[in-house]
Amino acid sequence: MIDKSTFWIVMPALAAGTYAIRFSFLGTLGARPLPGWLTRSLRYTAVAVLPALVAPGVLWPAATGGETDPARLSAALVTLAVGVATRSTMAAILAGGGTLFALLALTG
Repeated sequence: MIDKSTFWIVMPALAAGTYAIRFSFLGTLGARPLPGWLTRSLRYTAVAVLPALVAPGVLWPAATGGETDPARLSAALVTLAVGVATRSTMAAILAGGGTLFALLALTG
């Protein structure tokens, strides 16, 4: 557990840091158009963030104590394959979820 004085020193510092990071982008560029190269680069933010959020849950899931699980890995691969083949987010999610549910039911 963190002691109270450290907590009350760290919290305002984190709040100020978060505010400064957001203001540096939104406050200084809020009314101006972004350069074309930056706009093109920002389109890929979600594509980069989503795999970073999903990968730890697939490769080292907490449900299995951090061990790679064939059911979750198979479901991720099915999701990827259906997404690439159909270009449909909902189809990929449903196929991956169905695969995970079925494999967990079969393997226990």
